[in-house]
Amino acid sequence: MVYYEMRAEYADGGSRGRIVQWHMIRDNGTHALCGAELSPDAEKQSDLAWGHTREKFCHTCGALYLRQVP
Repeated sequence: MVYYEMRAEYADGGSRGRIVQWHMIRDNGTHALCGAELSPDAEKQSDLAWGHTREKFCHTCGALYLRQVP
């Protein structure tokens, strides 16, 4: 079974600071569904938080996520 979570992308490219957007990751990884490489220390949230954050969500990750979950 595949496990999905959201992981933050930061403005400075690091692992903390202002969140630019959220990406969807699979199985505790650091590569987003869209292919972006994210910091292993970046904040994570449950995939159930998708659509309920102040910050925007990666459009490509959202489209791929919807095609992969039942």
